[in-house]
Amino acid sequence: MKIAVITGASSGMGREFVYALDKQFAYDEIWVLARRKQRLEELSEGSSAKIRPIPCDLTLPESIAQLTRLLDEVKPEVKTLVNAGGYGKFEAFDKLPVEEYYNMIDLNCKAYVGVTYACLPYMKEGGEIYQLDSLSAFQPVPYINIYAATKAFVLSFSRALNVELKKRKIKVMAVCPGWVKTDFFDRAITENTVVTYYNKYFTPKQVIDRALKDMKRGKDVSVAGASIRFQVFLTKILPHKLVMKIWCKQQKL
Repeated sequence: MKIAVITGASSGMGREFVYALDKQFAYDEIWVLARRKQRLEELSEGSSAKIRPIPCDLTLPESIAQLTRLLDEVKPEVKTLVNAGGYGKFEAFDKLPVEEYYNMIDLNCKAYVGVTYACLPYMKEGGEIYQLDSLSAFQPVPYINIYAATKAFVLSFSRALNVELKKRKIKVMAVCPGWVKTDFFDRAITENTVVTYYNKYFTPKQVIDRALKDMKRGKDVSVAGASIRFQVFLTKILPHKLVMKIWCKQQKL
């Protein structure tokens, strides 16, 4: 049985990845993971592949153990893994409870590692891993500093793992969009008081279409939009001290 495993599938980029991959490939099942069971079950209405909802909280170690046990019982071939679960808040560092940051690290970093580790034994030649990342992975970002740090982790983890898995002919790619109009984005902008400037918006479809093309090209990083790719280029040649100063000036901080 050939499957896709998609985390964060109840909304946003994860949900859109379910539909995009279902159109591109013939899976026997798509395993979808998120906390909201009803939202996962709704995915069956628009998918040709059988949807297997796995409601869980990936910040908890027992959820990774649950996935590991299920994989061991079914023993499918994981053709595609998409780690799209994510959590972020925009605020001055000392204005949020430290538990918020711990949760962010658990979901944005530890869950990616755990789910990838669980799925790898069931992946064969031609397997693909998409790690949802962010433009913020390329630079330190004041007032989004923990979120950006978790995304820097994902970028480094993904690129290095891609090299490790070349012998097995499994590809790993970090998907690094700018601002994307999703539930995640809507919550972030309404619950913060510091980030007010958003230079360009993308749709999930634009980001995913680019990611699918970049995976076929063998890239280990996908960035949608010429203007965003130019920003990434600037973060590589300009001192990060200057980059952060520009960011703060844009946000009037």
